[in-house]
Amino acid sequence: MNVQRYARIAGVLFLFSLVAGGFGEAYVPSKLIVSGDAAATVANLRNFDFLYRLGFAAFLIESLCDIALALILYALLKPVNKYLSLLAAFFGLIATATFAFAELFYFAPLLITSGAGYLQTFSPDQLNSLALLSLKFYGFGGMIFTAYYGMGWIVRAVLIWHSGYFPRFLGVLMAIGGIGFVVRNFLLILAPAYASDVLLMLIFPGGLILTIWLLWKGVDVAKWKAVSGEQWAVGSER
Repeated sequence: MNVQRYARIAGVLFLFSLVAGGFGEAYVPSKLIVSGDAAATVANLRNFDFLYRLGFAAFLIESLCDIALALILYALLKPVNKYLSLLAAFFGLIATATFAFAELFYFAPLLITSGAGYLQTFSPDQLNSLALLSLKFYGFGGMIFTAYYGMGWIVRAVLIWHSGYFPRFLGVLMAIGGIGFVVRNFLLILAPAYASDVLLMLIFPGGLILTIWLLWKGVDVAKWKAVSGEQWAVGSER
């Protein structure tokens, strides 16, 4: 296993995921969705159809990167604890799968406003309202399962802290980001008024620094091999 190559690939995937996620989940919705105004929202979807579709394509890129990243991070952190690393990968995959389900509601307005014959029983105002409601479901559905993503990074943060081949401050930063996701998820359910988007932003400092570290420094290969060798030695004694 070429550990350093895996680290570089993880850095590239993380960078693509951050850029695509920021574009598809933040920039595009902020430009097209007008909260409380269904007619204006639908008009934006029609006038900026390609941008709208590009937002969905960005999610596809993000999700593909996240799935591959779950596997590579599992391989990089497995020497610390194989089962915790696998647990983090499972959390990451579930997070991607649940968000993919929410993305169906993002794409649905294209069908609702398509003008198909079977939609003629609805008035234009009703169709506009349904389109905005679908986008509301998308936003809520995407956020109500963010605890999976946060838990994945909390577990990885613990592994990074104990690894010895990654600096501990990366574990601290990613733990803060992961906790922010989990806390906001539960606030969204139990106390929506306090579910600030700032809690989601806590992941970006750690994510950006981790990306740069993976691309620039990668892994301390000697220490990774030492930890990996210790794991195999313990396994052989059983």
